[in-house]
Amino acid sequence: MKIQLACFLLLFTSVLSQPPAIRERYEKFISQHINTGMSVNRCDQVIGQKGIRTVDGMCKETNTFILANTGRVKPVCGWAGQPRGLLTESQNLFPLIVCELRNQGSRPPRCQYRGRALTRRIVIACEQGYPVHYDQDIFVFRVNKS
Repeated sequence: MKIQLACFLLLFTSVLSQPPAIRERYEKFISQHINTGMSVNRCDQVIGQKGIRTVDGMCKETNTFILANTGRVKPVCGWAGQPRGLLTESQNLFPLIVCELRNQGSRPPRCQYRGRALTRRIVIACEQGYPVHYDQDIFVFRVNKS
């Protein structure tokens, strides 16, 4: 418990030392995409509580939640990621909940989502070592060699 608290405090103080624009984008990324307790049945509730919408206030078509803490996601912007143009792809797989809008063109609070559980690599945008935008997930096809 003490180690977890120390890691949180270290992460928190390093975030506070970032310029406000990056800190705000990182905090928004965490709010919209990091949720270790997320499940496929909670999409409507969590997206509604967090106020996740498009820029024009419509229901967001898709929102992906990463079921991992920031201590596992942030390293994708460094040693645990591979550059992919302006984005970074994780080297490791992550458990995800992908929430897809069922009633297209809806406005909050009438957003209704269908959740799916997946395990995929993630592709994110990073600024100064911090994840600031979730772009997509990538299915990894593995062939067993016997």
